[in-house]
Amino acid sequence: MATPTMLLLLADGRFPAGAHAHSAGLEAAVAAGRVTDLSTLGEYLRGRLATAGLVAAAFAAASCRAARGSPGPSAGGRPVGGDHPADPPHVGLPSRRRATLVRLDAELDARTASPAQRSVSRRQGRALLRAGRRIWPAATFDDLPTTSAGPHQPLVLGLVGAAAGLDPGQVATVAAHATVTGSASAAVRLLGLDPYQVQALLVRLAGACDAIAARAARAAEEPPERLPAAAAPLADIHAEAHATWEVRLFAS
Repeated sequence: MATPTMLLLLADGRFPAGAHAHSAGLEAAVAAGRVTDLSTLGEYLRGRLATAGLVAAAFAAASCRAARGSPGPSAGGRPVGGDHPADPPHVGLPSRRRATLVRLDAELDARTASPAQRSVSRRQGRALLRAGRRIWPAATFDDLPTTSAGPHQPLVLGLVGAAAGLDPGQVATVAAHATVTGSASAAVRLLGLDPYQVQALLVRLAGACDAIAARAARAAEEPPERLPAAAAPLADIHAEAHATWEVRLFAS
């Protein structure tokens, strides 16, 4: 099957959502001496995929499912356990979608231990939401949680992907792809690496990226409380340190 052009457009680093201003933690990792060359960059990107990449892709895919009205585990009156009983039959699709997005936002917040990373995610969410509303004015983004800081970026990506006609698996691919390409691009500037070698590294990671996206898409069929919760404590520490710097090349 041919790759949809819409997927390529959303995955393009030139999409006007401000992603180019972020290194996804790489700047702090370089300063700490943990990423110094192409080999350690590869280790860093693999770690990103297995943790932040999996979580972001799963939440983006789940958000896309909600936007498309895909039936979730709580549909049809079946309980999902915990404190979230199934929606009664009379609850309409917009209400269910809004409730699901609120739960997704809260669950992603709980999985993001670093206040700095929570702030970055919501800042990027606001930027992507502005782009989504301008590019797809007929789409509905009003079901996103109306927190003062804005919604998390993966949730907005899910709705933008749905507006673009992508399915949850394709949205998960976009999210996983962004997890590694942003840091890889930043590495060229921070470490002066050969861009051809960095691109070759991304090619070698393509299979792992696809595997993470597929795993995330499957996980997105579960209730929000059961989505992946992979963590990277050292990345949280780096994010908090980076937020205190007075001079830095990237916003995160």
